[in-house]
Amino acid sequence: MGMPMSIHLRGCDLTTTEVEKAVAAAYQVLARMDEIFSTWASGSQVSRLRRGELAISDCDPLVAQAARIGEQATEATRGAFTTALPDADGRPRFDPTGLVKGWAVDLAAAQLRGLPGVSWCINAGGDVLAGRHHHVPPVGEAAAPWRIGIENPHDRSQIARIVPLTDGAVATSGTAARGAHLYDPASGLAVGRPGSTSVIGPDLLWADIWATALFVGGEGTRAAFADHTAYQAVDL
Repeated sequence: MGMPMSIHLRGCDLTTTEVEKAVAAAYQVLARMDEIFSTWASGSQVSRLRRGELAISDCDPLVAQAARIGEQATEATRGAFTTALPDADGRPRFDPTGLVKGWAVDLAAAQLRGLPGVSWCINAGGDVLAGRHHHVPPVGEAAAPWRIGIENPHDRSQIARIVPLTDGAVATSGTAARGAHLYDPASGLAVGRPGSTSVIGPDLLWADIWATALFVGGEGTRAAFADHTAYQAVDL
C-alpha cells in the first residue's frame, strides 16, 4: 500500500505462540489486501481490472465488495468521496485506494481481538485503529488507552491534539505530508488548501472515508456527516 504499517501490543505475556500466530495472521491479511488492490503493482487484480484484462467477476469477491462500499460512500458523503479517480492520462478508472487501507486494517484487527488480556494498536501510515480483548483487566498497563497524536498540519514538528483510544480509530486527511493528492469529484481537481481533517470513530474504514470527504467536500457533506453521530471530526 506504499506506506509503513505496524502492530503494537500490550499485555501480561506477549511471547506466547498464540500471540505470534495472531500477529502473523494480521500481517497476512494486510499483505493479501495489498496483492489484490495495489494500484502500484502491475500484477494486482485491481491493476489488471483497470487495464481491462479482468472483469470484476473474475476478481476476488473482495473487489466487488470494495466497489459496493465505494458506492455507499459516494451516497453517504453526497458525492465528496469516489472510487472513480483519474489515472495518469486523466481518465477516471476504478481506484478504491481511499477506502482499502482502513478496510484492510479493520479486517486485520479481527485476528487480534481474540487474544486474552491483550490490547493492541495498528498504525497504518499515521491512521490508527486500537482495540482490546473484553477480558483485559480494568486497571494496569494493558487497560490504559493508547494516546494517539494528531499532527499540526501547519507545523509538522508539533502535535495539535492527543486522542485517547481504547477501542476505535483515528484517520486524518490533508495536504501537509503529500501535497495536493486528494481529488474533489465536484471540481475534478485535486484539493491544495492547507490544513487537515481527522475523524474519530469506531472503525478505520469509515473514519478514513469521512476524513477524505470532509476535507474535500462542502456544506452538503458536512450536513450529511452530522447524521453519523458515532464519528467526530477535528479540523485543523
